[in-house]
Amino acid sequence: MYDPNKQYPGGYPPQPGYPAQPGFAPPQPGYPPAGAGYGQPAYPAQPGFAPPQPGYEQAPPYGGSQDGGIMGATGFSSKEVRAAFVRKVYFILMLQLATTTGFIFLFMNTPSINLWVTQNPGAAIGAYVVFIVLYIVLICCEHIRRQHPTNLIMLALFTLAMSYMVGCISIQYKTQSVLLAFGICAACCLAVTLFSFNTKYDFTSCAGVLFVCAIAFMIFGFIAIFVRTPMMHKVYAGIGSILFMAFLAFDTQMIMGGKQHELSAEDHVFATIQLYMDIVQIFLFLLSLFGERR
Repeated sequence: MYDPNKQYPGGYPPQPGYPAQPGFAPPQPGYPPAGAGYGQPAYPAQPGFAPPQPGYEQAPPYGGSQDGGIMGATGFSSKEVRAAFVRKVYFILMLQLATTTGFIFLFMNTPSINLWVTQNPGAAIGAYVVFIVLYIVLICCEHIRRQHPTNLIMLALFTLAMSYMVGCISIQYKTQSVLLAFGICAACCLAVTLFSFNTKYDFTSCAGVLFVCAIAFMIFGFIAIFVRTPMMHKVYAGIGSILFMAFLAFDTQMIMGGKQHELSAEDHVFATIQLYMDIVQIFLFLLSLFGERR
């Protein structure tokens, strides 16, 4: 039997079924001291470091998701900040959609405006150029889209340019077709948004898949330019509407936070643009799919 008061020069005495192991001293009463690592002496207290308290967990370095948010900036530090961010985004989004709806209504129900738009295609080209420039600036230039009130002024001009283009496209279709596409778009967007709010599935983890699908869809669009058949056109519009519904779910969860990726609390303009473009694209693809031209 092992005697704790007896010293063994060769290490532990052999136990039944285990040979003696050289280089190991028998455990002493009261050893190791509290706080020591395995086979190491206890570390002295370091100045400036407090011991962890029970029930305390250190917050991630940037707030929000563990990777610091997809934008790599300050994320959501609390539920209150996140809720205020979501309210701001959807309030601006409602103003944008109301503006676009107003343009469609005026263009389709005011003969003088309808005639002027038809006779001046250069205005639509100018609106398209303004849209492209502002979209690139707001998406790519982080310091501009976070600079108040410059970001809101540019967002307003961006919305007006996009609304003008949507109005120009809508007057090419019958009123019943526009109303049908509008109703389907509203129902689909509401369903996708509610699903994204409540599902546990993380759509933000599918960023790579959505990127590949977008590239394939763009290639299919180039092919559709040269193969002008009604069936090809309908298939393209159907795939486009489904793809942008997936983008809408992705962007919605990016705004809500709590997933693999999330937006910074300062990127309300970026978030609004993404949701607005998703909804507008869904409407245009549905109009092309179900609409009947004049």
